[in-house]
Amino acid sequence: MHEKYMKLAIAEAKKAESLGEVPIGAVIVHEDAVIATGHNLRETSQNPLTHAEVIAIDRASEVIGSWRLEDCTIYVTLEPCVMCSGAIVMSRIPYVVYGAKDPKGGTVDSLMHLLGEPRFNHRAEVTGGILEAECSQMLKSFFKSLREKRKN
Repeated sequence: MHEKYMKLAIAEAKKAESLGEVPIGAVIVHEDAVIATGHNLRETSQNPLTHAEVIAIDRASEVIGSWRLEDCTIYVTLEPCVMCSGAIVMSRIPYVVYGAKDPKGGTVDSLMHLLGEPRFNHRAEVTGGILEAECSQMLKSFFKSLREKRKN
């Protein structure tokens, strides 16, 4: 089940990559149906808020008609950063599934456990490592290609 939706998040990440964006994608599922997707647009929009998760959360809120996404699961190809983890907490998403860990910026498992912080009034259940190798390789290939382009 998780793999099915993570593959859709990977497809979103590939849309970002085709625009020259860091390939990160997100999918939000409600009652076993995809209600929103998003991919990174930070470079395209020159807006630091346009991470895949934030875009997907915004779209899901429109679909649901509420800022409370209490019956949803978000699938994202990379462990969420502090901003995206905050948006997940604020939107009350109860389930988070991610692909690759982010040792430099991830705030779900790597740098801290923001989604499990007991002082917040909302916490999320987390499953990491879904299609991790594919998600990780996509990012590694992107950054390797970027470094090669900068060399030339």
